[in-house]
Amino acid sequence: MADATRKIDAAGADDEPPAGYERIFDVKVASWAMQIACVAYAAWHLWVLNVAPLETLTFRIIHVAGALCIGFLLARPGLGRGTLPKPAAAALDVVSLALVGHALARLAYAQIHVSGGGAMEPWVFAGFGESLTAGIAVAIVAGWFSPPRETVFPWRDLILVGATIAVAWFMLFGFEHMALRLRAGTGFADPQNGWTALAGVMLILELTRRVAGLALVVISAVFISYAFTGPFLPGFLEHKGYEIWRFFSYLYTGNGILGPTTAVSSTYIILFIIFAAFLQASRVGEYFVNFAFAAAGHARGGPAKVAVFASGLMGMINGTSAGNVVATGSLTIPLMKKVGYKPQTAAAVEAGASTGGQIMPPIMGAGAFIMAEITGIPYTELVVAALIPAVLYFTSIYFMVDFEARRLGMKGLPRDELPVFRELAKKAFLFIPIFILIFALYSGYSVIRAGAYATASAAIVSWLTPHAMGPRKLWDALALAARMSIQIIAVCACAGIIVGVIAMTGVGSRFSSLLLGLAEHSQLLALFFAMLIAIILGMGMPTTAAYAVAASVVAPGLVDLGIQPLIAHFFVFYYAVVSAITPPVALAAYAGAAIAGSEPMKTSVESFKIGLAAFIVPFMFFYSPGLLMEGEWLVVLRNFLTATAGVYLLSAAVTGYLRAPLNLALRVAVLAAAMLMISGGLLTDLIGVGVGLGVWALQSRQAAPRPAE
Repeated sequence: MADATRKIDAAGADDEPPAGYERIFDVKVASWAMQIACVAYAAWHLWVLNVAPLETLTFRIIHVAGALCIGFLLARPGLGRGTLPKPAAAALDVVSLALVGHALARLAYAQIHVSGGGAMEPWVFAGFGESLTAGIAVAIVAGWFSPPRETVFPWRDLILVGATIAVAWFMLFGFEHMALRLRAGTGFADPQNGWTALAGVMLILELTRRVAGLALVVISAVFISYAFTGPFLPGFLEHKGYEIWRFFSYLYTGNGILGPTTAVSSTYIILFIIFAAFLQASRVGEYFVNFAFAAAGHARGGPAKVAVFASGLMGMINGTSAGNVVATGSLTIPLMKKVGYKPQTAAAVEAGASTGGQIMPPIMGAGAFIMAEITGIPYTELVVAALIPAVLYFTSIYFMVDFEARRLGMKGLPRDELPVFRELAKKAFLFIPIFILIFALYSGYSVIRAGAYATASAAIVSWLTPHAMGPRKLWDALALAARMSIQIIAVCACAGIIVGVIAMTGVGSRFSSLLLGLAEHSQLLALFFAMLIAIILGMGMPTTAAYAVAASVVAPGLVDLGIQPLIAHFFVFYYAVVSAITPPVALAAYAGAAIAGSEPMKTSVESFKIGLAAFIVPFMFFYSPGLLMEGEWLVVLRNFLTATAGVYLLSAAVTGYLRAPLNLALRVAVLAAAMLMISGGLLTDLIGVGVGLGVWALQSRQAAPRPAE
């Protein structure tokens, strides 16, 4: 087997976590104790979700607390560069330890007091919340300006772990009837409860900063400040303001942090992350990449088309843009450069293709689960609705790649450097877990039960390969799942802060009213505003958080305009996804640029160009609901065929190539034909197809050889 094939076959040969997660978690699991914690966390979710359910709020509190504990030990502060003198850092450590220790001592005293028959009165916790919050603040600041070396165990973060346990214990057992009040969404507006909720918010913001960057933290801080500055703001932003204790108590209820976003992360998301970890351990991810190379590696611009196919397949099990870029781009980007693509183009193609993984059924990242939770639309219906938009997205990227390869005269990889398709076909049984997931979903099983069956089947299927999942690999898969889940759990909890502020202040409904007024009942104009808002929110924010916020702020206004909830939410979700390739902050493009060695901003602009044809897809399914499987099957088929033709022509217009290079006049004509096919009307579709065929025929005639005279 040639060198390229050896590289492909070697992918995933070790048992290390994917490179995308090593970027987030600088410290590998350094001890068996940490391994046990990770495995226990993942296994506990499987047990509670499938065997022994817990009370809802109790389950969510423990879910968030467990992620915080593991996350603080895995993710380094990574902000400062040792600017704080060692004596000062040591002094801060002592202060934070003393403060958090005092809070833990108050908890211990309260437990002893209650065990002795005493009542759980507020005075029992005197000074608890203040000490806890101050200790967390000191520990966080110390970590910022005096981060530990990568080779040193993060002892300082044990203080944050202790603080996390204190917050969770107080939320669960701090006051009589407190759990009942939490379930009702009205936590006590008591100073100690407020201090403790503030401490929990600080811990969530700090872990989110470590694993997802500052963007979401800054936006969350802006929303929190809005709760207190609202009385001084003009227009629709004005509100009456809130007492600090009531505000933070409200945030840590089912209306905020413990609300829909955490509900999704504690059930569907964690389960499907475990499923993805099992698929990686059973080498299904490697098989997907090999399958894509065998299917498309020999075609014109082969490695770029492999990126499209492989990212689509990987997207079924890996719903994050940057993670998908790293998983497949480490193979496809170097090979794209080898056949003649510029570094920024190679990175942009991979970024564009990998971004589509979040709209690729059946898993679709985390956004689909949040959409199901918010809209009440069954997840199975969302999966069906996403099918054609996902196909159109990847088709548009494929067309862009093909036209670019034609324009540059590129060729594919030699077949002797590719995996043999016949040999891979013998391992088609590795797709069984995906088929079991889909079959179970449409056989009436719940999403959780279907995910559990698919996860078990991934382990069983591995027994038919040389990479059978024995006890050690099962252990490693569960540990990997816990590490993989920390980022999305932190992001969902942080997004819950924003959702809670929106719900408490009512700014979402007022913004919807403003959107209605600006659009003057024009659905098209409202959709354009919604597109801009979703893209802006998605710049630097994970898709899950961007959609959760946009769904609270923008989607209700679209629904009020008469747009179906499915179309409104899918529209917002789609643009939150493609924001990952929209400059100036295009996270997926930046991940690709790091692999390709290209300039990030040029790569983001190139990725936007490559994904440009996909940007019209949401407007297509607005005008043609058949693209979301709404309506008669003949209507669905016509909408799909004409939308595909429209995406094809738009790709040609963007690249300036159809059968041959397009001059300016023909390029404008092809662009006009593509635009005519957006609305989905029969007349406009026929005109668009006619213009496209006319340009095709004209170029064919010009390219035909003239007879010899």
